[in-house]
Amino acid sequence: MNILHIAAHLGGGVGKAHSSLCSVDPGSIKRSYLLLESPRDLRHVDLLRQLGADVVVAPDRQTISSMAAKADIVQVEWWNHPRLYECLCETAWPKMRTLFWSHISGIAAPYLPTGLLTGDDRFVFSSECSFAAPNVATLPPATRSKFSVVNSGFGLPPRTVDGGRRNRNSISYLGTVDFAKMSPDIFRVADEAATSEAPVRLWGEVSPLSEVVHTAAAMRDPRRVRFMGHTDNPAAVFAQTSIFLYLLQPEHLGTAENALTEAMSSGCVPVVFNNPAEAAIVEDGRTGFVVCNIAEATERLRWMMRNPEAVAEMGRKAADHIATTRMPVSSAMAFEKIYADLLQVEKRRTDFRSRLGDTAAEWFLSTKTLARATPEKLDLRTGGRAAKGTIDHFLTCFPEDTSLLSLIADPTDGDWSSDRPNCLSRDREFAVA
Repeated sequence: MNILHIAAHLGGGVGKAHSSLCSVDPGSIKRSYLLLESPRDLRHVDLLRQLGADVVVAPDRQTISSMAAKADIVQVEWWNHPRLYECLCETAWPKMRTLFWSHISGIAAPYLPTGLLTGDDRFVFSSECSFAAPNVATLPPATRSKFSVVNSGFGLPPRTVDGGRRNRNSISYLGTVDFAKMSPDIFRVADEAATSEAPVRLWGEVSPLSEVVHTAAAMRDPRRVRFMGHTDNPAAVFAQTSIFLYLLQPEHLGTAENALTEAMSSGCVPVVFNNPAEAAIVEDGRTGFVVCNIAEATERLRWMMRNPEAVAEMGRKAADHIATTRMPVSSAMAFEKIYADLLQVEKRRTDFRSRLGDTAAEWFLSTKTLARATPEKLDLRTGGRAAKGTIDHFLTCFPEDTSLLSLIADPTDGDWSSDRPNCLSRDREFAVA
């Protein structure tokens, strides 16, 4: 079975998911990868090649079309990356069987394009929480039946979890140390429930000038958090952690939550907000705690620090749960079944442009709104950062695109009404992500 994967790149969680899947693939599956831009992080690309996968970087349109024609199944690794839109809408596709694996939840912007959800292609979510996405939940049952869920976040290799050997009051956060994902509420919880002797250790790269550092400095007792920096060995951090304080922004984009899954597989007990992605992983009161606000998080953290034996037992349940539900072999088997079902379908030609839009501006707007967007209702501010899927990101990829430039037109030029609050000027400089 020849599976062709098309991805913007294979860094971070997506690359990790695929290198993990390839490591447990049966011999009947041959995977090839087309990366639409040169990867900055080669770890997963190198590992995939070592595992026997073919990886082609920045192919031309003819190469993409030719490889798609030879594949049994074309699997698109979906998130709202400008290059994926460009590839889908501007390639002369042959007849093919297409599957989308979504690596964003679609619950809040960036949304999953409705044109992809309502097409004939198989669509696979990486978290159960995507069924609550507004343009998924309203689809008729017959359409929803074509959706599947295959986890993309996996626990660490199983091992004996000995909660008695770890520091009983060790509290950690590991992940993105930036308010694009981390909730600032973590510092209020630390101020109320942690101590200078048992601080919350924050693992992850952070700029000393970032808003996160300034927020920590403004705490009543800044000694209750400690910035540990980046680690290349998360397993070692989790082995010494009892409580995993993983409080995230309510509208973050993640689904896999690798750090959370790996921490639980190591016997750490998480405290998470009731965001859909985390609530789909943590069973409240059994494998961790799902809380609604700062007060609940503070109360739970205090209880956990007073009851280390109960926390250790919960940690063993968390590790057992991840070992039986969120390991690479489970996802590989799920994909095997989906592939087998899809092979029963005849190849067909798809016009993605009719489903996603004719211009880069239409592609961008499809990630921001579910109805037809009007410029005055969009907030395009990004702080000068070309973060994933922002207008800056699209303009970094398509700097001369007139449809995008019209979105950021100066309102005084007559394109839009002069009362638009969040316009960007034409001569703005765009940072490269």
